[in-house]
Amino acid sequence: MSLERPMEDGDELLARLGSLTAQARELAELQRSRVELAVALQRGMLPRDLPTARRFHLAVRYAPAFHGLNVGGDWYDAFTMPDGRIGLSIGDVQGHNIEAAAFMGQVRVGLRALASVTSEPGELLSRTNDLLMSLGTDLFATCTFMRLDPCTGVLESARAGHVPHIWATADGQSGIAEDEGGPPLGIVEAVEYPVTRYRLTKGGVFVLLTDGVVEGPSLSVDDGLDHVVRLAGIAAVAGMEADALAGAVMKVAERVGHEDDAAVLVVGHDGLDGRPRGWRPRRSPRRAGGSGV
Repeated sequence: MSLERPMEDGDELLARLGSLTAQARELAELQRSRVELAVALQRGMLPRDLPTARRFHLAVRYAPAFHGLNVGGDWYDAFTMPDGRIGLSIGDVQGHNIEAAAFMGQVRVGLRALASVTSEPGELLSRTNDLLMSLGTDLFATCTFMRLDPCTGVLESARAGHVPHIWATADGQSGIAEDEGGPPLGIVEAVEYPVTRYRLTKGGVFVLLTDGVVEGPSLSVDDGLDHVVRLAGIAAVAGMEADALAGAVMKVAERVGHEDDAAVLVVGHDGLDGRPRGWRPRRSPRRAGGSGV
């Protein structure tokens, strides 16, 4: 009986396995390059510097996810607007690829550009939504936009399908914002986004975040939010700096085993303003503009 045929079959099998291994390696390297490109794209479009204001401090944390060799489209932004107030945005683009990262840049730049036309949060989100609808893309984004007046401590907030923010005051109160929101950006035409007003007083903090921080395989979004509420409450009572609180909140994302990008933006007030501690949110009418504080 000849043994040459089995040996030839074995050599052919090894050759095929070697070819498949090489192809798999090439695909893995290609995907890795795409991930690195998307991460570089994301980081290049995030702000390098944060605005400064007397009595107020901003702090951020950002961690891209690599689940499935993909990245998401989370972003944060903070900038000084023409009227001297500070614009704050945080959001999450649907999808986990280069297209999502690029779309994130479009949304962020669109918000900044339109803020030079109107800084009112509800109208700004409405205009941004109209802009995204005109692009004809299948992608959409959730977003929260806030306008901070550093002279009064008033924060005006509008939310487009995004996870709610967390608040805490120096007298031990804390919770999840219950402001009314609208649909994500880029889904429905001609949407009006309601505005809620707050006043941030001495020792108070606001924590804006994306769902990658509070939702993952080991923790539900509700439990994750409750955990951040406790952290923010402790931080406000203890007088913790905004940067330290942002770092502590980001550790929650590590704990939940997040499979998405994670972004945190903290606004803290540490100056004297002569006002009583605490604040009461008042929801504006459905039409953008709203009531006083």
